[in-house]
Amino acid sequence: MKVMIKRLHSPDLPLPHYQTPGSAGVDLYAANEQDIIIPVGGRAQIPTGIAVAMPTDYEAQIRPRSGLALKYGLTLLNTPGTIDSDYRGEIKLIVINLGDKEYTLKRGERIAQMVFSRIMQVDLQETDELEDTIRGSGGFGHTGK
Repeated sequence: MKVMIKRLHSPDLPLPHYQTPGSAGVDLYAANEQDIIIPVGGRAQIPTGIAVAMPTDYEAQIRPRSGLALKYGLTLLNTPGTIDSDYRGEIKLIVINLGDKEYTLKRGERIAQMVFSRIMQVDLQETDELEDTIRGSGGFGHTGK
């Protein structure tokens, strides 16, 4: 499957790519012009400098990088974020610092990953009754801990 990618700015940064043959996602790079200091509990919108065009039955999911979450408490809000197939604007990330120290985000850091996934649109039909299951309406923690 081909996904078209367009640089909107930051030609000095690498395009997203798979780090290993078994990688599920491509890394996204921070395309901020200057360092961004994200205080403890703070959040920032980070540009990536790219836009994509994918087939209509696909989405791109934006996910945090586990190393940044473990080492620094950095993660993404709205996770996973969805890039719809008809969106052509710049991909931007909402980064939050849940760590115990402020974090200085430098230009060119690998800050998130993008995973492409096939989707389908369904035909939602209103009904007065839903089929019963063993679980029923049991929700959060209903099966134990």
